[in-house]
Amino acid sequence: MSSAISPLAPTHVPDMPAIAGVRMATAEAGIRYKGRTDVLLALFDPGTTVAGVFTTSKCPSAPVEWCRANLKSGKARALVVNSGNANAFTGKTGRAATKLTADIAAKTIGCKPNEIFLASTGVIGEPLDATKFAPVMQSLANSVSGTFFHEAASAIMTTDTFPKVATATARIGKAKVTICGIAKGAGMIAPDMATMLSFVFTDAAISAPALQGLLKEGVGSTFNAVTIDGDTSTSDTLMMFATGQAKGCPKIARAADPQLKAFKKALHDVLADLAEQVARDGEGARKLIEIVVEGAVSDKSARKIAMSIANSPLVKTAIAGEDANWGRVVMAVGKAGEPANRDKLSIWFGGIRVAHKGARDPGYDEAKVSAEMKKPEIFLKVALGMGKGRDRVLTCDLTKEYVAINGDYRS
Repeated sequence: MSSAISPLAPTHVPDMPAIAGVRMATAEAGIRYKGRTDVLLALFDPGTTVAGVFTTSKCPSAPVEWCRANLKSGKARALVVNSGNANAFTGKTGRAATKLTADIAAKTIGCKPNEIFLASTGVIGEPLDATKFAPVMQSLANSVSGTFFHEAASAIMTTDTFPKVATATARIGKAKVTICGIAKGAGMIAPDMATMLSFVFTDAAISAPALQGLLKEGVGSTFNAVTIDGDTSTSDTLMMFATGQAKGCPKIARAADPQLKAFKKALHDVLADLAEQVARDGEGARKLIEIVVEGAVSDKSARKIAMSIANSPLVKTAIAGEDANWGRVVMAVGKAGEPANRDKLSIWFGGIRVAHKGARDPGYDEAKVSAEMKKPEIFLKVALGMGKGRDRVLTCDLTKEYVAINGDYRS
């Protein structure tokens, strides 16, 4: 966890209302850090449904495997999250640690181990001493509170510089429902998700299969459209829990239920807000970069090109140096392996077109573009002129601080 807050941190942090059926607490278990909370326990009322999407890494962490296996039941009574140790690449020891953690939590609150969901973030390859959870689990269960989202978001931070929270409300039928979410993530961020943990809670009454459908749909243009450094983690986890405690809420069985129209928008808003906060907290970041690619042969092609630009160290360092070097953008478009035509290509920094039809824009003004590049938020648009495909991704610049943070991470 960095001591200096990112200059891109949100200026407004929302009040986070309680979600009926969700209570939380944090504790210092000494997993890796000293003098700060590093364990989160969230308790859910009986009947709470669960959904999740996870890393695409072929080397997933032990908690990711645990959650995938237990999602089948669709039921959740608790979530245990620790920071400081990812419990990844830890072999049989890691699997034993997840089982012991779940057993400790299940015995404490009186439920089945497969109703306990787990997530870990931190250093890869070091065994997690799950016995450290035992001394704090009962005190956690005894001290849970419904208005604890800010503290919960702080407890799961690693190299993050600020806790990430978001909330929204919607109506399902005549019932008002609330959504609250927390996230962590600042580096090793690349689709599909990354060393990113996010947990979303709602009092809506939604079945597990419907919840899964909503989450899969919502992640595509939010968390899966964010990259910090192009590196996909072993551990990324996005889970959603629905308690069904909202008064008068109809029970929803299908993600396609038309009653969910407003809820889908509210969920997207929460996921998009959290995803942008992750981009704003990129390790060492000084500039938030929004990249739009349009005129591609398909949306999928536009996504690949946008990610090629967003993950280019040369593009990211140019923006860190406040240099509108569109030549590096051309390079990133060309290497993406997607249909493109140099002589149809146009590029904008901010609202200023700098390149058009394969050459520098005739009206290019260095002073105007330089002023645009000094802003903390940079908008970069590429028009390919090949079709109707469009996509948008978020990233940040690449600075010396990124190297320092990652060079010192295990020190």
